[in-house]
Amino acid sequence: MIESRQPAPETDARGTAAAEAVAETTAQGGAAHRPEPMEPDQAQEALAEIQELLRRARLVEAVVHNQVMDRHELVENLVYRQNTAKLAARLEALHPADIAYILEALPRDDRIAVWDLIKSAERDGEILVEVSDAVRESLIESMDRASLVAAAETLDADELADIADDLPAGVIEEVREGLTHEEREQLRAAMSYPDDAVGALMDFEMVTVREDVTLEVVLRYLRMFDELPDHTDQVFVVDRGETLRGALPIARILVTDADAVVATVMRTDMLTLNPWDKAADAAQAFERYDLVSAPVVDEVGKLVGRVTVNEVVDYIRDAQEEELLSKAGLREEEDIFAPVSHSVRNRAPWLLLNLCTAGVASYVASRFEGTVSQIVVLAFLMSIVAGIGGNSGNQTMTLIIRALALGQITRANVRRLVSKEVATSLLIGTSGGLIAGLFAYAISGRIGLGLVMMAAMMLNLLVGSTVGMLVPLVRHRLGRDPAVGSSVLLTFATDTMGFLIFLGLASLFLL
Repeated sequence: MIESRQPAPETDARGTAAAEAVAETTAQGGAAHRPEPMEPDQAQEALAEIQELLRRARLVEAVVHNQVMDRHELVENLVYRQNTAKLAARLEALHPADIAYILEALPRDDRIAVWDLIKSAERDGEILVEVSDAVRESLIESMDRASLVAAAETLDADELADIADDLPAGVIEEVREGLTHEEREQLRAAMSYPDDAVGALMDFEMVTVREDVTLEVVLRYLRMFDELPDHTDQVFVVDRGETLRGALPIARILVTDADAVVATVMRTDMLTLNPWDKAADAAQAFERYDLVSAPVVDEVGKLVGRVTVNEVVDYIRDAQEEELLSKAGLREEEDIFAPVSHSVRNRAPWLLLNLCTAGVASYVASRFEGTVSQIVVLAFLMSIVAGIGGNSGNQTMTLIIRALALGQITRANVRRLVSKEVATSLLIGTSGGLIAGLFAYAISGRIGLGLVMMAAMMLNLLVGSTVGMLVPLVRHRLGRDPAVGSSVLLTFATDTMGFLIFLGLASLFLL
């Protein structure tokens, strides 16, 4: 359930007060045993086993419901119950993340059947946090209000904030009523930050100590816990006002003399984050400095939470998936077993736009019907010009979107970047155009066609590179996601301009 950090009580000057008086943590008490995560191949085996048990249960269920039960069918019904019990036992032995993986790979009916076999509210909550947004919606739809409240009450504030948008408003309010004032403040804070802010990644589970106590006292306190918060590689040093003073790495506690005072051992040069910092900047910092955790402080330096590497990894994965979906013109993550109507709504808009752009490209090509009818080989060659231009543009666009995500493009270097990409495209276009021109000459026997093919290839590669740069740069400048629909716009440009350039040059110089 949601837990809070209480202010650290007073300690004496010699550091001999009880351990409870010098440190505090949000993860108080022992943790129940939970199954260990699986290796990827083991998860695949577990999925296959669950699917086989479901198949058997469905088969027997069909027999039981479609025929009058005789002795044979009674046996079949017993087998069905045994399969169901075996399935429930198998699920009980799986880690919540592995169950989430299995649920995402099952059709909706099987998914709900498996979900109904999980009887623990605590595991329900953990699994809801682990599954994808699209699958979470289908699970929540199958749960009654009481079950949702019970599952939500087992979650920490940061976890509850992660799934709050998918829960009915009444569930959040009911859970909030059962919280203490401090827990409500934590939940309010966790829900107040946008998804791309550090505040949306931080959690409140951390260990803090005062700077005037000895390491021996700190060690005594740490040994009181059955389990420290996940990814605790350091404890944070705060004063009586909860202002961050430094950080004390666990490794330093173990190798330093126990009589040393925290103030003489702690680090003061640690990286700190603000809740309103960009999550992408924090992710870069974790990657650059190989961090496991980092403190989050407000404007006055008060410690309000921490960010851990597991949250950063989740953020990076989600950002990559969103970018991949955006480039394909998908508006949101899609459950692969979602209803057809939902899939149509998600995929249709950009596909319809793509249909329109393809129509424009076809119209351009149709304007050169006379040219193509006289030089039939042009119909086969023009797709090469358009395709190579699109591939070149995709390479450029991918590099630009990645550089924007990493913050590597600034006003100071954008001109140099553009000139570099143009030069690269011209060089590749020259060499590629020469090859394409020789190919066109070889199949047609016309030198003029080879030269037109070479020129069209060079120009369309330049178009692809330019559009591949401009689309993400302009969208980023306007505050939009640079990846959304970029592939569709690029294809439109390279197809249309490829046909126009190639057939236009052919009309001018070959007829």
